[in-house]
Amino acid sequence: TSGPSPPPPTDAWNAHMLESIPLIDPSQFIMVSSAPTVPRITATFEAIELLEIIRKAHGALVIHQSGGCCDGSQPMCFPKDEFRMGTQDVRVGVVDGTEYWMHQEQFEYWKHCQLTLDVVDGRGSSFSLEIPYGKRFMIRSRIFTDAELEHLDELEYGE
Repeated sequence: TSGPSPPPPTDAWNAHMLESIPLIDPSQFIMVSSAPTVPRITATFEAIELLEIIRKAHGALVIHQSGGCCDGSQPMCFPKDEFRMGTQDVRVGVVDGTEYWMHQEQFEYWKHCQLTLDVVDGRGSSFSLEIPYGKRFMIRSRIFTDAELEHLDELEYGE
């Protein structure tokens, strides 16, 4: 059998306990950073899932949107070590570890929009790596708000 229960703590006891707890300076744990940036490119779950499948088969990837003829305005996925960027290419961002590049002239049309990489059923007429899977990448977009335009991810240019 157990003995009698201890009496409940009194307000004086609670105050004493609180006084004995050392206080920690919260500034030691608060990370001060600049305002978060707004990504220029995002992706749907389906696009990320397809990128992961392609990456397992081909290794590191890169996506490029040239703005040329045929499917040139369609995002095309290539093995990263087999596609070289030029001085007119702009890195718009990174999607699930995959760099997304666009030709400068094409970027001029899209620079006010947040792009979303998506995937649809169907076969494009390009050499993009998703074609054998019966899929093709496509871009959806929305115009940035004025507030977002002030906090966009930095651009990088090809060499």
